[in-house]
Amino acid sequence: MAKRMRLTALDMAWKSGKKGAHLGPAFSCMEIMAVLYGNVMNLDSDTPEDAGRDRFISSKAHSVLAQYTALHEIGYISDQELDTFQDNDTLFGGHPVLNLEHGMEYTGGSLGMALSVGVGMALDAKRKKRTNRVFILLGDGELDEGSNWEAVMSAAHFKLDNLIIIVDKNGLQYDGPTEIIMNTDCLRQKFEAFRCKTDVMDGHDVGALLKVFQQNSENCPQVVIAETVKGKGVSFMENVREWHHAALSQKQYEQALQEIRGEQQ
Repeated sequence: MAKRMRLTALDMAWKSGKKGAHLGPAFSCMEIMAVLYGNVMNLDSDTPEDAGRDRFISSKAHSVLAQYTALHEIGYISDQELDTFQDNDTLFGGHPVLNLEHGMEYTGGSLGMALSVGVGMALDAKRKKRTNRVFILLGDGELDEGSNWEAVMSAAHFKLDNLIIIVDKNGLQYDGPTEIIMNTDCLRQKFEAFRCKTDVMDGHDVGALLKVFQQNSENCPQVVIAETVKGKGVSFMENVREWHHAALSQKQYEQALQEIRGEQQ
């Protein structure tokens, strides 16, 4: 599923032309999205507003190509709708817009905001005695934003064991390596200090991701620190800051297509 999603996202970015797209941050979280939407979360495209559905928000909203393609895989978004990516008046722009019919729970763009929204969703579910879970995907560069840590403190205080925080730890943000821009290392210890059940793993290992999301925390939030590669799957994009957002040339598109197809085989 993740490999199909990469191919679809590549085509969407190519068709968007000189507008470019956020391929690097989308490719780093493809396996995470595939596992969540393909296996873990309780969702049904026939009842997109069901109160008992699991919620997912990508706080690193610029990785929306991974979310659109995952939702496409499970029937929320059609081929024709994906073809409108970044067109004028589209529902599917370069950042997500709240649209429950198509599985989008949040309007994103500004970083550091979504975890607070997720805390509210998880607290609401608890108070209404629902069993659904809330999944929030954060970027490691986004952890520069102090609002995230206020939200984690609140989540621990309210014992939100229905909240799962995933950090896409690819080591790069738009301005450069995270360790140089604002070093937030020792992430595990930081989250554990906030009384969160915390695991660290290879964010491209589907088996490991499946296993960790099947675990339950007790009276505290769960944190998954997923160590990933920005631009994963395309050699000239991997760990290259400039592919945070860029436009593909014909040659680059053809090379990326060949590499992803080769990986798929």
